[in-house]
Amino acid sequence: MRRLLPLAAALALTAGAALAEPPPAPDRPLPDAAQEARARALFSDIRCVVCQHESIADSPAGIAADMRRLVREEIAAGKSDRAVRDDLVRRYGDYILFQPPVRAGTWLLWFGPFALVAAAIALFVVRARRRRVEVEPLTAEEEAALAALTAASSNETESLPPRS
Repeated sequence: MRRLLPLAAALALTAGAALAEPPPAPDRPLPDAAQEARARALFSDIRCVVCQHESIADSPAGIAADMRRLVREEIAAGKSDRAVRDDLVRRYGDYILFQPPVRAGTWLLWFGPFALVAAAIALFVVRARRRRVEVEPLTAEEEAALAALTAASSNETESLPPRS
């Protein structure tokens, strides 16, 4: 009996998770092929609010199915693509679009990566210029010692047998 209790609990949790969200209703394409093509083009530009990395065209989430149905309804009602996008942005914000509009609120999103790269390059240039250390010239004694060392090492290499 004790062995069956964990199995029963796991089965209950799995069944509860499966029943949490009903599967979405199958998509019903628009009867007009041109309108359906417009809707499918919009699907790929709109982000699923649940999956966040998938478009509503690729997402299996129920909310994505609802959003596809909404887009189809608005296109069937005669709204333009821009009006459909504007309505979704009004509801969910700029994040709903994979390519949000360029405006003051999204400048960081659009130009932030370029600004970071430019700042990194500027930092490297500044640090490279600071690292240049002036080398002091050798004194007469140091030059004499260096000449003696190079002469001694060249005499040693001349006396070595050739490598084969």
